[in-house]
Amino acid sequence: MARTAELPNDVPLTITERAALQHGVVSLRNIMDAGLNTEQRRWQVSSGRIERVAPRVYRVVGSPDTHRQRLTIGILSLGAKSWVSYEAAATLHGLDRSRDDAVEFTIERGRRPPVLSWPVHTTRFVSRLDTVEIDGLPVMSATRTVLDLAHSRAPRRRVEAAFDSAVRKGLSHPEVLAARLSTLRGSGRWGVTMIDRILPDAGGHSPLERAFLRIVRECGFTRPATQSIQRSPTGRHIARVDFLFDELALVVEVTGRLGHVSDAERARDAQRRNELQDLGFTVIEYTSTQIWQHAESIRRDLRRRLGPR
Repeated sequence: MARTAELPNDVPLTITERAALQHGVVSLRNIMDAGLNTEQRRWQVSSGRIERVAPRVYRVVGSPDTHRQRLTIGILSLGAKSWVSYEAAATLHGLDRSRDDAVEFTIERGRRPPVLSWPVHTTRFVSRLDTVEIDGLPVMSATRTVLDLAHSRAPRRRVEAAFDSAVRKGLSHPEVLAARLSTLRGSGRWGVTMIDRILPDAGGHSPLERAFLRIVRECGFTRPATQSIQRSPTGRHIARVDFLFDELALVVEVTGRLGHVSDAERARDAQRRNELQDLGFTVIEYTSTQIWQHAESIRRDLRRRLGPR
């Protein structure tokens, strides 16, 4: 995502220039840094140039009301040690099933936040790895966001979708989530048990892949490698396969309801399968209908192929 332009702190900016860097809004500190005193600030308001939209935050009149602007208003009003979080952070990370209008924040516990129109959470648990910057805004990391969604008692499928997409985007990993979870045990924090239940079948990129991993686990088989990259003897990339049972050289692919339907897509799929078979892999495919509606048939097929547990 694009980041807001940054300038050295010692560069004097007018209110308009600063607002242009902050989605149309400025803080009281920005106004003071621009050289305006209290009387001049009040004149800017009375003349209709700026309007107060939150404690210590003003908007340039006429600037569009956008999602990024609302998030910026909250962060400027809350000040240091505040972060975009929960569903709003999920939106900025682009996690699946996120709401594009969510506005939520978190601050360190012990502070008295200004009154805002949006939810403001407090926390005692913020590590250095919990925070990132997106589009110039301080945001809770994808891993921390998954934990926060569980803490907010979001439905399990919503939390699973958020985490699977975070893994798919390279923003998190099951081992990273497990390590962060370990620091919260014993804290009484709601959602720890949900994450414990989510982790065993994590590592895929979609609910369909998660469902297949659950079938494998319920069968008692050794977990396959997920999203395994296969290359030719010369190092050329051939494919990223959904699952690899390495000891048996068995590749399993799972396909959605629509799958690849064009001639070009089917040709690429056939070429990919042929090259994997040339490397010595057996390649099998299960459809979403099989996984969601006929899981027992997949269990029987896996037992036949993988042998005794």
